[in-house]
Amino acid sequence: MTVLVLGRSGQVARELAALPGMRCMGRDTMDLRDPQACAAALRDIPCTAVINAAAWTAVDKAESEEAEAHLLNAEAPGVMARAAAELGLPFVQISTDYVFDGAGTEPHRPDDPVAPPNAYGRTKLAGEEAVAGAGGAHAILRTSWVFSAHGANFPRTMLRLGRERDRLTIVADQVGGPTFAGDIARACAAIAAQLQTRPEDSGIYHYSGAPDVSWAEFAREIFARADISCAVEDIPTSAYPTPAVRPLNSRLDCSATKRIFGLDRPDWKAGLATMLQQIAEEESR
Repeated sequence: MTVLVLGRSGQVARELAALPGMRCMGRDTMDLRDPQACAAALRDIPCTAVINAAAWTAVDKAESEEAEAHLLNAEAPGVMARAAAELGLPFVQISTDYVFDGAGTEPHRPDDPVAPPNAYGRTKLAGEEAVAGAGGAHAILRTSWVFSAHGANFPRTMLRLGRERDRLTIVADQVGGPTFAGDIARACAAIAAQLQTRPEDSGIYHYSGAPDVSWAEFAREIFARADISCAVEDIPTSAYPTPAVRPLNSRLDCSATKRIFGLDRPDWKAGLATMLQQIAEEESR
């Protein structure tokens, strides 16, 4: 199986590149800012499925540049999904918990009503709708709080700040499932493979790490595992305003993903340990 991966430098794309049978296409060869050109190129690339791991992920910046975010997160995936459908190729789209308003305390189910609280969420929801409307075999995989040894993410920021400061104030009323990018990559590969023989399994699915925690709890675990002596003070979201509104409830019900694809929620603590080991190995080179 040769799977075409849209994206090369992002967190999930880098993890996908390490899996067998993946052909990652970066901006130098397939620039999603020109979706039609990418769709035309897809027709000349032999592959058995497509995974879109490219996206606009600067949540706060999307508030002032929503048109650009919409191009990458909605228009481009829609065009590529239609091209994949014409070729009979399954299309896996990575999405986000930010399509929900974050109300309540129960995990969001795939069929729950959506109401994005920010521009980023709106563009990702539009991408979901475009992919689902393309007419081909597809899976939209919503995930949350992605982290890895590469790129900009919460654990890497905590590692840097924790070594610089004695105390940090961290939001404690936002709760979700941190998800290691390597686990997301393996899940996408498994889903793409299954859709080739079972296109009827198309739909929206959730996949996030377990157990659910707050950002403050996540930070404490990062510091404990990295042996960093930095105190964490819990604060409410209202004490840490950001341009983009963040949902308080990012919990995701992943039971359908387990039932249809046999994929359990991954242990984010194991993913964190892997990430820290990868960072240590890179720093020792």
